Amino acid sequence: MTKLEDSIPSHIAMIMDGNRRWARKRGMPDIKGHEAGSKALEKIVEAAEKLGVKTVTVYALSTENVQERAKREVIGLFSLLRKGYHTRLKKMMEKGVKVTILGEVHGLPDTIKNLINSLRKTYIKNESIKLNIALNYGGKKELLRAVKDIVKKGIDVKRINEEIIEKHLYTQGQPDPDLVIRTGGRSRLSNFLLWQTAYSEFYFTKTLWPDFGEKELKKALVWYKSQKRNFGK
Repeated sequence: MTKLEDSIPSHIAMIMDGNRRWARKRGMPDIKGHEAGSKALEKIVEAAEKLGVKTVTVYALSTENVQERAKREVIGLFSLLRKGYHTRLKKMMEKGVKVTILGEVHGLPDTIKNLINSLRKTYIKNESIKLNIALNYGGKKELLRAVKDIVKKGIDVKRINEEIIEKHLYTQGQPDPDLVIRTGGRSRLSNFLLWQTAYSEFYFTKTLWPDFGEKELKKALVWYKSQKRNFGK
């Protein structure tokens, strides 16, 4: 019988759902749920690195969230990101976590753009794990952006293949997720990594994101270990 360590996915993508419901169950404002969610993320990345995962991609804020959520909540989320950068993210990077932002930078507040530029310039000496944060991200917009970039470059239609498209995605150069985990009880992708998850395994749990810790992660990995992956063969 193989050990859990023998079947650890290289890349895990996570839809961190349930922050607001977690807060409302406790009579707290929504932003408190997002704060609890950011603490959970730090612990999950640490646990994933310890287990041997190489890349974690999390869905932090979709393009729909930016457009449709209450302005006060979106401003609060950006404020939380700025605060998290100076506390949690910097501490994580010091431990070898390489942080990358996936999504549309155009249209974001200048303070967030500056933060993203700082992340891009940060050199990680002893990289232990990659953390992709999908911010102002939408899977359909990512594909549309890729197609437009390919057209602008005048690439002959006969040359366009999967490899060309992948070179124009936010995740270029990275392996596709082996496992997608969604917390909060919903069973859908919500416009997340539509191209990259074509052959991913999907694990759905009712656990709200702030309550999703190392124990829950290990449950997901035990489930993943039991799946037979054949990539359409």
